[in-house]
Amino acid sequence: MEFIMAILAGILFTTGIYNLLQKQMLRIIIGTGLISHGAHLFILTMGELKTGERGAPPILTEGVESYTDPLPQALILTSIVISFGVTSLLLVLAYRASKINGTDNMEQLRGNDYE
Repeated sequence: MEFIMAILAGILFTTGIYNLLQKQMLRIIIGTGLISHGAHLFILTMGELKTGERGAPPILTEGVESYTDPLPQALILTSIVISFGVTSLLLVLAYRASKINGTDNMEQLRGNDYE
């Protein structure tokens, strides 16, 4: 299961980097979102996915031998909140820049007139 999740996270990283290298701002923002989703999957995979046996909730009680590790879940939750904030900031900046300049092409925004 970890191998499939690692392959899926790699595909998300690959498509995210491909979108980061595009000229339109919206594709760049989508690329940052895909890279953050890939990071979420990698963090989840590092937490050792358990397919056969399930751990108990991380509450100390008597008679429970194996607990689920809460650290990957906390890291993913924090990462989701941070990526939501970054994505919303990028969307607002892209909207404002496209309204002022009339384009979302990065080459035209830099002042290069490549078509």
